[in-house]
Amino acid sequence: MELIGRDDQLDLLRRLLAEPRGHRSAVLVRGAPGIGKTALLAEAAALAEGLGYRVLRTSGAEAESDIPYAGLQLVLRPLAAGAAELAAPHRQALDTALGHAEAGVPDVFLVGLAVLNLLADAAAAAPVLVLVDDVQWLDDATAGVLAFVARRVGTEPVVVVGAARDGYRSRLDSDELTSVTLGPLTDGQAAELLAVRAPELRPTAHHRLLAEAAGNPLALTELSRTLGASADPHLPRLPLTERLQRAFTDRLETLPDITRSMLRVAALDDSPSLTEICRATRRLTGATAGPAELEPAVRARLVQVVGTEVRFGHPLMRSAIHQTMPVGVRHTVHAALAAVLGEHPDRQLRHRAAAAHAPQETIAAALEDAAHRAAHRGGIAAAVTALEQAAALSEDADRRAERLLRAADFAVELGRPETVTRLLDQALTGPLSRRQHATVVWLRGSFDEGLLSHSAGANSLTALAAEMAAEDRALALRILWSAAQLCFWTDPGPAVRRTVLQAVERLELDELDPWRLAICAYAAPVDRGAYVLDRARRAAPQEGDDGRAYRMLSTASLLVGGFHLARAFSAAGGAPLRAQGRLGLLARTVGADAWSALVVGDLGAAIAATAESRRLARETSQTMMYALMTATAAKLAALRGETDTALGLAEEAERIGLPAGARPVLATATTARGLAALAAGRFEEAFGHFRRLHDPADPAFQIALRLTAVGDLVDAATHCGRPADVLPVVTELEEVAKVTPAPVLHAELRLVRALLAADEDADPLFADALGADLGAWPLIRARTHLAYGEWLRRRRRRVESRDHLRAARDMFDALGAIPWGERARQELRAAGETSRRRAPDARDQLTAHELQIVRLAADGLTNREIGQRLYLSHRTVSSHLHRIFPKLGVSSRAELRTVVGALR
Repeated sequence: MELIGRDDQLDLLRRLLAEPRGHRSAVLVRGAPGIGKTALLAEAAALAEGLGYRVLRTSGAEAESDIPYAGLQLVLRPLAAGAAELAAPHRQALDTALGHAEAGVPDVFLVGLAVLNLLADAAAAAPVLVLVDDVQWLDDATAGVLAFVARRVGTEPVVVVGAARDGYRSRLDSDELTSVTLGPLTDGQAAELLAVRAPELRPTAHHRLLAEAAGNPLALTELSRTLGASADPHLPRLPLTERLQRAFTDRLETLPDITRSMLRVAALDDSPSLTEICRATRRLTGATAGPAELEPAVRARLVQVVGTEVRFGHPLMRSAIHQTMPVGVRHTVHAALAAVLGEHPDRQLRHRAAAAHAPQETIAAALEDAAHRAAHRGGIAAAVTALEQAAALSEDADRRAERLLRAADFAVELGRPETVTRLLDQALTGPLSRRQHATVVWLRGSFDEGLLSHSAGANSLTALAAEMAAEDRALALRILWSAAQLCFWTDPGPAVRRTVLQAVERLELDELDPWRLAICAYAAPVDRGAYVLDRARRAAPQEGDDGRAYRMLSTASLLVGGFHLARAFSAAGGAPLRAQGRLGLLARTVGADAWSALVVGDLGAAIAATAESRRLARETSQTMMYALMTATAAKLAALRGETDTALGLAEEAERIGLPAGARPVLATATTARGLAALAAGRFEEAFGHFRRLHDPADPAFQIALRLTAVGDLVDAATHCGRPADVLPVVTELEEVAKVTPAPVLHAELRLVRALLAADEDADPLFADALGADLGAWPLIRARTHLAYGEWLRRRRRRVESRDHLRAARDMFDALGAIPWGERARQELRAAGETSRRRAPDARDQLTAHELQIVRLAADGLTNREIGQRLYLSHRTVSSHLHRIFPKLGVSSRAELRTVVGALR
């Protein structure tokens, strides 16, 4: 039957299905209960089948929302044969997630990559439509996988269409999905629908129903059956969902007792199995219960029997039965289900727990074991639910608190701050030990880098860690790490930093321990710079490290100025994190590489790494990390001369970072603004931005990151006639340089001394700056050549200036710092020499994502290997390369190596 009032939405679906290879190949339909979401999905399936699509279906079920990958099983069932062709790590991850194999916990993103490749391979034969109804009730693992897939199907003949009820949070909500909202039908459309569905209604009933249904299609259909040929004008006006539920339950009362019992069992069962429902009903009532006894409910259109499965006509039917069931009856139904589920111990346990009237430690302990089994499969959401149930059934107060805290710890992994808060609040209602109190405090600060959660700050966390050190050193170290991170994101002052250092030293960790080095670097990057650099060069994470130690070492090296070392650790740490699908940590490891590559001057690598880290941070809900990488992208855009882009990205980063006082975000965004002004020749404006980085009272002051910006400050100051104003900052940093060996600071100071020198002293200082080992700092070397060339030309030493200006031009061109290359050209013209135009390279012609693929292809990786690295299907990689080759004017991977080699 034709849908009424949904022409716009159907047109969108027709366009999408006609050309699925677009950036918006995933649609989420939202609307109130009964508004027509399921009907729209059914119409999408019919359209797709007419176009030769293979249609895969799944739907969320409230009773299954805590069973990991329950929804995914339905999607993948028709593709089971293709799973055998997946790469071994992906096949194993998928088998483990679906319970077909025992192995280590598969990260949801690794499972997502397996599903993406499975869908892409299936789509090679025929385009694929994935339909997902009741997204709000999908288990968290399935929702995470489908969100991962939905963000990556832009170049595949795969379309994802989901439907979710308004007012529910879902991981499929994303700016990268097309959102479609279904509103109520107009009065004319509602009247048209009633004329089709209930032509026998009398005028009074017709008018009453139009008013009551308020344009809701399901209400028009279901209430017309209940209302019949007359309407009582005195019926109370109820909220729409309650009216619909009343319509369903009114029909329920007309059914035989045994049929009502079967529907109650079906409403509470987490399986649609008709056999199982019949067995449990017989257990519940002692009466005969089979398909014949269910037939009255089928005739009343409350359920359908499809093969061996019982399906409710609408999810509201299930919830209406559930909500109107007396508590005592609900307990007995759960007990009946538990009695017939001996072959399914985890499901049996859930029903035993739901049937319990009072605390039962035996069930609580079994739930705790089930939680750990679920976590082992990657079902973290299921583990949270099981532990919370275990806590509710705990007879011992200490065990109750432990279970709630463990559930909260798992909820942190899910990125659910509201769940963490609720669980911790529950834990605080009972007696807690000192260690448990400390765990509560620490867990409350597990989001937004602790900026918004740890109101008492790094000092109180350090005191808490010291208090816990003797009782639980592992917990003390985690708390102290949080305190050190706050030292990076905020500015607690030198006294607090010293306290953090003293606390970590009292823990007596090995001198090469990555946690110790990272805490020292985050807390005191200047005072402990030499210590961290020396130990980091000698540190070697233990064999089999999962990437976390490398992540610690990479960020520690970055903060103390060892950018080349940071890149080496990032590369080593990224490999296991990619293999395991741990994209949350990978976002930070790649982010350290991005920041380091930018400072070093490898702008091609910085562009690719920044884009990846930013994308992963967003995907894994790391808000402040996303803001930091957005600011880094702004800095890169400014260096490239993309001023509007740079300012837009800086503004986006500041909107996130400013309310939280996230100093690294604000420092990087301010640097981007300064570079954009410097590139445009607005030196006074640039000076204002860069000066902020060195003012401790300014929120953009960050003790470590400012060490990379002194050259820009002095460059701006000398061009706007304010060199005297920067002397105090330079004097201060000269003293800092005596404490820390940070190579980039020493390289910048050599340039700064020459820029600020008197005429008679400048020549030897420029020579000293260029004579130093600046091969590792090409941006600084290019800036030094430019500054020296400018200085020589302004003193009418034009012939001498040309060599330096020529070198600066060529280096900036090679690095991709386009505005500075143009500045060198202008200076050369003023010195009497014309310059050729800069030839565009891959950085100018490709997107950041394409540039990343090109670099990996040039390194010799196959399409499948590139896909595994970047979490794309190998077919998507192939599509990208097919478009990239003509852009670059190459026809082979060998030629790609030449192109990429020029960037390096």
